[in-house]
Amino acid sequence: MTSARPAPTSDPDTIPRMPAWVTSARVENPEDVAFLSGAALSQLHIVVMRPDLPHALLRDRLSLRAAEACLGFAGRPERAAELRDAVHLLRPGDLPGPAGDVYLAWRRAVARPVSVKALCRAFPDLEAGGIAGWLGAGRGSPVNRAAAVLETVLTEAPRAEVAGLVLADAALSKALGWDHLVPLLAAGLKRADLRKSGDDLRLACHRAVVASAVEGQRLAVDVARRAARLKLVAPKLRAKGAGDAVLMFLSRDAVAPAALPLPDRAARRLCDRLVDLAAVRELTGRDTYRLYGV
Repeated sequence: MTSARPAPTSDPDTIPRMPAWVTSARVENPEDVAFLSGAALSQLHIVVMRPDLPHALLRDRLSLRAAEACLGFAGRPERAAELRDAVHLLRPGDLPGPAGDVYLAWRRAVARPVSVKALCRAFPDLEAGGIAGWLGAGRGSPVNRAAAVLETVLTEAPRAEVAGLVLADAALSKALGWDHLVPLLAAGLKRADLRKSGDDLRLACHRAVVASAVEGQRLAVDVARRAARLKLVAPKLRAKGAGDAVLMFLSRDAVAPAALPLPDRAARRLCDRLVDLAAVRELTGRDTYRLYGV
């Protein structure tokens, strides 16, 4: 891993807030819901296109929310803490388990620019031709395209809910001109929504976009503020490899000390130092097998 400087620090106070009329409106008319989803996406687009945000970190954190939602649809009990353990505490040769597989699929899907190749990496059991066909199923506005992709996948493969939601978000992101997939739909949909079709599914997707865009904008402000704190204290770190460690924290929801480019003891000391400087948080509350994140 080569050393590099963190990206320029963004000022969280300059990130535009979602208008109150978007967050407080309670509408049922399909045209009004579609209008609100367009307004919410327009505001989120401004955030997504800012070059000074820790975009990889934001996407990774949103992928955790999406994975939680998918597991909830399947009736599984795992939540953020269990998902982090399942992925970040893996040792060579270990299997992540069903819940870890879901989280890994989302993380892989958001890690690289949207493409069939990147989505094949997230779902190695699916054929590239099938993924390309599903992605091309949508027409019309971005949300309508996403809903069409989701409906097509779930019609042809009813058990492929995770793939359907990932591909729907991929179609949405591509339609909006975003380079990377930004997870939005899963966390805003309800389990019953996945059984809908046609206009009912499109309406559910519009509602999901409103809720998730609002949360995505809030989360962007939060990670920008936390990243700014980490960048502020980074020059105080003297450990060899600290710069690369900081870059890892700026791009990942959670980091195990063993994953840092430092000897084990030095990595633990660096994590403790960053906690003392209020630059990162210990996420597990445990004395051992700890995970850290901004």
